Amino acid sequence: MSAPAHDEPEHPHDPVEDVTRSIPVVIPLAGAILIFLLAFIAVKMA
Repeated sequence: MSAPAHDEPEHPHDPVEDVTRSIPVVIPLAGAILIFLLAFIAVKMA
């Protein structure tokens, strides 16, 4: 048997981890935009 290569990472790259790192920024931004749009629509209709 051959020895395992040492230059390979132990775990493969997981794209889900890249997405979960940005969730604390994206969700509040999306909420703020949604609130702004709803307020804009309410003022426009009034």
